[in-house]
Amino acid sequence: MSLARIYSRAQVGIQAPEVIVEVHLGNGLPAFHIVGLPEASVKEAKDRVRSALENSKFGFPDQRITVNLAPADLPKEGGRFDLAIAVGILIASEQIVCTDIERYEFYGELALNGEVRGVNAILPSVLAAKAQGRCCFLPLVNDSLASLVNGVERKAVSSIQEVWSDLLNQQPLPLNISYPEQQHSGVEFLIDLSDVKGQPGAKRVLEIAAAGGHNLLFLGPPGTGKSMLAQRMPTIMPGMSDDEALSTAALYSIIGQSVDLTNWRKRPFRNPHHTCSAVALVGGSSNPKPGEISLAHNGVLFLDELPEFERKVLDSLREPMETGTVTISRAARQMEFPAQFQLIAALNPSPTGCHNDKRATPDQVMRYLSRVSGPFIDRIDLQIELPRLSSAQLQSTQEEQSSATVRTRVEAAYNLQLRRQGKVNARLNNKEMSVHCALAAPELQFLAKASEKLSLSPRSYHRVIKVARTISDLKGQDNISLDELKEALNYRAFERLLSQLTQY
Repeated sequence: MSLARIYSRAQVGIQAPEVIVEVHLGNGLPAFHIVGLPEASVKEAKDRVRSALENSKFGFPDQRITVNLAPADLPKEGGRFDLAIAVGILIASEQIVCTDIERYEFYGELALNGEVRGVNAILPSVLAAKAQGRCCFLPLVNDSLASLVNGVERKAVSSIQEVWSDLLNQQPLPLNISYPEQQHSGVEFLIDLSDVKGQPGAKRVLEIAAAGGHNLLFLGPPGTGKSMLAQRMPTIMPGMSDDEALSTAALYSIIGQSVDLTNWRKRPFRNPHHTCSAVALVGGSSNPKPGEISLAHNGVLFLDELPEFERKVLDSLREPMETGTVTISRAARQMEFPAQFQLIAALNPSPTGCHNDKRATPDQVMRYLSRVSGPFIDRIDLQIELPRLSSAQLQSTQEEQSSATVRTRVEAAYNLQLRRQGKVNARLNNKEMSVHCALAAPELQFLAKASEKLSLSPRSYHRVIKVARTISDLKGQDNISLDELKEALNYRAFERLLSQLTQY
């Protein structure tokens, strides 16, 4: 047999499209060609594969070798096709005889001595292979991460000799099938909401945000607990489903970042520095990779010292905050990454730390706050100002509510939303709001007057209703009442501060 067809996977965004590695041994002068739009790292595979086979005591065909990576219009990069190419050469040269090779997929980079090295983006590949009903030959170092996929068949290999022995049934490798829900059930946290002294209003807003998936802004002088509260947000958020946890882990596998396998259902918390670029935040580069907003998928993106970020960097978040995805376009390709995160932003109300200390004029404060655009603030549902704590509050020994207690209430409201509409309140569109967030005549009249008085934009108007819906869910109520609307309207601290400053 001079022709072999081997299955593998490329990596395009968070997708793993199928690649058929076709190997043909033909007559003519000895040569080794790889076609099918390979990048430089893939073209170098011919040297790695040749050395790996020869150093593993296999015969290297003294023929014209053509390797086609199909489909040809799909860009290929990295060393992930090395193992598939090597297996294809062994089958085409009849050093391996396997009648059911089509039920396997192969991923892995080869060292010159025949060892199989790990590759990035293993989770998207394994998930796609499971959907096709195929068994995966993958590097041993990637097996623990692949074990998170429920029920997928896989064989972990450390060398090309092990693959050869298995396919010839000389020394079959163990067939691994895992069921991660039985292996890793709980989520552990080293911090707790009870660590934060006082600030009952901020804790209330944090609970509302966690229950309804709302974006949140903390406004207050230094030392009031803004960062501490933000860091504890994941401890009160509902647990992730298997699909959510896998999609988040898949994003981390794309960039080669390790995943805590004992705590892999823990929601991510990303805290980029204010000097980060738009590419670092949103994603990009010549070979697009997920940015901070995608790494915060299903978790929290915390932006501290919000006005210190470049304005264009913050404005690049506006579309992902609405759609839950980010599309990165380059001349050769376009990639889409999920970015369904909850934003928590924190800022001081003045460049001096506190606008009441009179060390900055109203004009200076306005210039400082105007670094954050109105459309960006318009997309934040909850805004609350944190007061300074007194000495008595700091020294208080009163027991604070734990994260577990708050999370119980949050999960009850969250599950209520999923049963009613299949998503959290923050993700409702206008049509869905008319069904699930309908207001009675008195509430509509009250909100209309409040909207006119506060000069709410249409987006802010709808976000107030969504917040009120979440407050009602936390109370277990079917309808939105005036009390919930009043509380929701109270969480517009940034707009109130701007209104106060414009009066001077």
